[in-house]
Amino acid sequence: MIDDTRTVPQRLVAFLPNLRRFAISLCRSPELADDLVQAACERAIRSADSFAPDSRFDAWMFRILRNLWIDHLRRAKTAGPHQDLDEAGDIPGPDGQAVSHARLDLLEVTAALMKLPEEQREVLVLVCVEDLSYRETADVLSIPIGTVMSRLARARKNLARLTGIEAGDERSSGTKGGLV
Repeated sequence: MIDDTRTVPQRLVAFLPNLRRFAISLCRSPELADDLVQAACERAIRSADSFAPDSRFDAWMFRILRNLWIDHLRRAKTAGPHQDLDEAGDIPGPDGQAVSHARLDLLEVTAALMKLPEEQREVLVLVCVEDLSYRETADVLSIPIGTVMSRLARARKNLARLTGIEAGDERSSGTKGGLV
């Protein structure tokens, strides 16, 4: 045995090239090898008190590195296939710009909805958001169905004005809830 009084961190500095060579031979990737070497150095420094000074430092470090490599392989096996995002090309998913614009539109409509008078807002929400018929809305609010229709018409007109939507000449021919 060699009488070496250097500390584990001091020995690590001199041993790094050997450790990196061994790591590259295991994983065949310089980037992954660097990560393994770093993890092995961290583990060796954390457990420096478990290193027996009369034992071989290189064997101890190679064992730490190999155990980390085995742990990595086990994690990779359970994690499934890995693909680098830079090499993935087009990744399907929502268009971030469209989602942002939709959220801004929703905030604008919500703000405009809050500016409506309460009686218009509650009719609009019950009919257009909660999908109640005019009759059901009239029953919930205890008002005549004609009042529901007139409040809804005013609410739609005011909401369009507040959000900057210009009303066209065409009118909706559809009826809500089967009522004419």
